[in-house]
Amino acid sequence: MTGTPEEVDPEEVDPQDVDPQDVALELDCRALMCPLPIIELARHVGDVAVGDVIAVVATDVAARHDVPAWCRMRGHDFLGEDSAADGAPRFRVRRVA
Repeated sequence: MTGTPEEVDPEEVDPQDVDPQDVALELDCRALMCPLPIIELARHVGDVAVGDVIAVVATDVAARHDVPAWCRMRGHDFLGEDSAADGAPRFRVRRVA
């Protein structure tokens, strides 16, 4: 063993194996209505490294459909929905490219 961490290809990581707490950036979009949470996600996805996770906390009900659809259109991985500390919906996205 060399003591250096093994690099992992993000495409080989199963989204279910990603720890929900391993979020590089969390966007607070609680007060924003459609399409603003998606616009914020698009503006900030480049702020995290490829393979990192960005989370969008959004209370707008449209985000539940919009975030996965945006991921499909842009080629990123939608990792699922969990909850922020206050119970607000939080949508996790892994940057692919």
